[in-house]
Amino acid sequence: MSTAVAEKFAEQLARAHAAVATPLPGVAFCELAEQVLAVLFPERAIRPLGGADAVAATLHQLQAELAGLLALVPGLPEVPTTLAASLFEGLPLLRAALLQDAAATLAADPAAQGMPEIINSYPGFYATAMHRLAHALHQRGVPRLPRMLSEHAHRQTGIDIHPGARIGPSFCIDHGTGIVIGETAQIGAHVQFYQGVTLGALSVAKHMQGLKRHPTIEDYVVIYANATILGGNTVIGTRSVIGGNVWLTESVPSHSRVYHRAQLRMARQDDPEGELMFVI
Repeated sequence: MSTAVAEKFAEQLARAHAAVATPLPGVAFCELAEQVLAVLFPERAIRPLGGADAVAATLHQLQAELAGLLALVPGLPEVPTTLAASLFEGLPLLRAALLQDAAATLAADPAAQGMPEIINSYPGFYATAMHRLAHALHQRGVPRLPRMLSEHAHRQTGIDIHPGARIGPSFCIDHGTGIVIGETAQIGAHVQFYQGVTLGALSVAKHMQGLKRHPTIEDYVVIYANATILGGNTVIGTRSVIGGNVWLTESVPSHSRVYHRAQLRMARQDDPEGELMFVI
């Protein structure tokens, strides 16, 4: 790069840097969210806290740190201290909801050895926990930080949940890698997802911003691996089962069973000893 080009490029970058008054504290915010989870669930902590006084002091400190980080966010809809206090007042309900999610996973997964294992190591539980935190911020109109939190969980787990998605109680994600849940998706209670499930939009266009573009999943639905369900008007009825690799763009009624039918054809039938080839 020549000197003249380098100087011009540096000037362009300087203007871009000057336009950002204060960078959002994304890394610090995600680290704080991790600390909150470690207080709510000692299974995730480096070491458990010693007694109620230590827990109360830690929560008070984290709330103050959150208020400080929120003060750096332009366009905040509330006073940072008020917003932080409101979010921390919701922690008992958040913990109760996440315990329901963990219990649903334990009931559904025969490989699970107990609640501590799920809370400590299951990516589905972690992604759901981060989503419930991000969704609480999203509901209060906090800009950008909810998405930073959801993308942090996405990097850690491969599970991509937009903070605007509405997810009911006792949500279970088994395995989880590759799951995508769009912004306007609505998921009921006692729903179970396997890896690779997509709740997406039929089309992607900017003029659809603000419209319901993603499906509604009613209560007690199971969706198996790599199923794709698209469209804001698509509703999966209560107690339905959606099989693996299914592609759905229309609603199905309650108690439905939707499966992808594989066609199996055996080659070389004239030579029983020969190599078998299956086309599915």
